[in-house]
Amino acid sequence: MCLIAFAWDMHPKYKLILAANRDEFYNRPTAKAGFWEDQPNILGGRDLKAGGTWMTITKDGKFAAVTNYRDLSNIREDATSRGEIPTDFVKGDFNPEKYIQTLHEHSEDYNGFNVLVSDLGQMGHYSNYERKVNILKPGIYGLSNALLDTPWPKVELAKQKFKSAIGNSFDHQELLNLMTDTTIAPDIELPDTGISKEMERSLSAMCIRMENYGTCCSTVITVDRDGVVNFTEKSYPVGERKENTEHYSFKVQ
Repeated sequence: MCLIAFAWDMHPKYKLILAANRDEFYNRPTAKAGFWEDQPNILGGRDLKAGGTWMTITKDGKFAAVTNYRDLSNIREDATSRGEIPTDFVKGDFNPEKYIQTLHEHSEDYNGFNVLVSDLGQMGHYSNYERKVNILKPGIYGLSNALLDTPWPKVELAKQKFKSAIGNSFDHQELLNLMTDTTIAPDIELPDTGISKEMERSLSAMCIRMENYGTCCSTVITVDRDGVVNFTEKSYPVGERKENTEHYSFKVQ
């Protein structure tokens, strides 16, 4: 994922509310969200090139999501795929804090990343740029391609829209709709991440629309305090991809 707004343990009805956009090259092969045939406990999309995932939740209530950390000057072609990180967490037995401590020991195997991991009792964040264990307190957070809550325009806008939506009665469609905002940030507010100003402008939108790269899908996940999970993924008709919406609902076992 490349933009995530989420509320952790602060809503009267929901333990977790999350809305996210996945940005990718349109021609990268992926499978739409579903329960995996070889791992039927795991729900999420799948990267068909490297085999991992960007976001997943399991029938036993383990959640994980990863974003890239934007630093094009330090990309290694031989790095391990970052999509393995969420998969490793949900397949394993560690709680978030222990998993992050273990991940820290080999985090340099990957290009820059952020990961969110939760067992619905604890939510953790880790980046191999910050290199510290963050166990999150109840609140509303935003994550893109810098550290957690870095105030990029798209992150601040997403958090603002998200906070307003969940402050009232809301449904998954409303959260999906808010993630389609294509507003470009003013030049004065753009971050400097070592790419061209033109590229910074294009990437500053919550929903990115470029010729060969952009937002391929949006995902909304809610987990209520009775353990009922609702998962919705909307795919967009970009490149050769087709518009599609998948919805799943189950109770944590």
